[in-house]
Amino acid sequence: MAKEVYCSQGEEQIEFKQETDTCMVVPVDEQADHTESEPNRNQVIFQETAEAENQNQERRKPFSCVICKKRLSFKSVFDAHMKTHTGQKPFSCVTCLKSFIRKRALTQHMMIHTGEKPFSCVTCGKSFSRKQHLTGHMRTHTGEKPFSCVNCGKSFGYKLALTQHMMIHTGEKPFSCVNCGKSFGYKLALTQHMMIHTGEKPFSCVTCGKSFSQKPHLTKHMMIHTGEKPFSCVTCGKSFSQKTYLTKHMMIHTGEKPFSCVNCGKGFTHKHVLSHHMMIHTGEKPFSCVNCGKSFSRKQHLTRHMMIHTGEKPFSCVNCGKSFCQKPGLTQHMMIHTGEKPFSCVTCGKTFIRKPDLTQHMIIHTGEKPFSCVNCGKSFGYKPGLTQHMMIHTGEKPFSCVTCGKTFIRKPDLIQHMRIHTGEKPFSCVTCGKSFIRKQDLTKHMTRHTVEKL
Repeated sequence: MAKEVYCSQGEEQIEFKQETDTCMVVPVDEQADHTESEPNRNQVIFQETAEAENQNQERRKPFSCVICKKRLSFKSVFDAHMKTHTGQKPFSCVTCLKSFIRKRALTQHMMIHTGEKPFSCVTCGKSFSRKQHLTGHMRTHTGEKPFSCVNCGKSFGYKLALTQHMMIHTGEKPFSCVNCGKSFGYKLALTQHMMIHTGEKPFSCVTCGKSFSQKPHLTKHMMIHTGEKPFSCVTCGKSFSQKTYLTKHMMIHTGEKPFSCVNCGKGFTHKHVLSHHMMIHTGEKPFSCVNCGKSFSRKQHLTRHMMIHTGEKPFSCVNCGKSFCQKPGLTQHMMIHTGEKPFSCVTCGKTFIRKPDLTQHMIIHTGEKPFSCVNCGKSFGYKPGLTQHMMIHTGEKPFSCVTCGKTFIRKPDLIQHMRIHTGEKPFSCVTCGKSFIRKQDLTKHMTRHTVEKL
């Protein structure tokens, strides 16, 4: 950078240039007159300084991209950069044929197939294929979150996580699916989404053969077989297979519900739960059963419904052999054997196995009935109550007896009815030993003994 130094020597001004400094020192002679040429001289000095800066920039980064004007220091980096404009990906994986711009990226990708993970955590022993992944993982042990959101103050361990989070505030979703038009905040999400249309599932479980479109999904699935739950709650000690599950669980203790419904004000711990909730107000049910035409607001509800037609119940209790369509159903059922009831009412202390049961119970204390029938105006404390009530108006009875064909609105009614055919009478009188099919019949019967005692 040029340094312009002006010194006075009698009537003359002598100019010196020093190339190593960016600062300009122009002493002012008290006897000199400031004429109109002085600003012009200063302008020349600034122009020469800017030119010197440009020359230094060209010396440090001699390779300039003619498309985006970006300057680069090395030809190899420049050549790789140019391929981002041409779309050229000369390095291809021989296993899955995926292509890359740089050979280094291909080398890192090959570790997916070879399973090589040379970077290990000294704390927990977990291994990673890339050093930056290990660096990010170490923050789970140190708790360091150096990247903070300027809008809400939330902190993150990774810069990419902050970048993705910022899209919540900006609403930016620059990556769109060419098939269905759905937009995403980052490219990886779009790439993963595309597998829905292509049906590609390159990651397979070596134990049961189930395939997944994403490696994290396979890793998560493997914990079903290994039983690994590395993330524990410091408050109640409950363990989880994923950090996101632990984060969600912690909101039970903190009561945090950052996402609120603009229609009814109800709060939720996650944005996607709010999105599902909004369908209650809009009536949107995009997932339909191909067998009976019944529609659902969530895909998992449709998946669970399909098991009614297929009869599939892959999750079995090791204690009593009862089978369930979904793992959460088995998990909740196991609490019957263990006696665990982790959800407690802060008003009366009553405990429950499931959080929805606690939520439903709380309505007893609050008297809240947010779900109303559009036909008769009757209100209900929870949505299943409204759903069952609506069948009175529609006449729908989805649960059928396989023996006599009789249909019912509710599944518990069908279960009770089936005892007529099986002869099962699970409710017995402790006084006389008489058995009944229904609990309410036993309750009615017990009044006879009460009257006799009187």
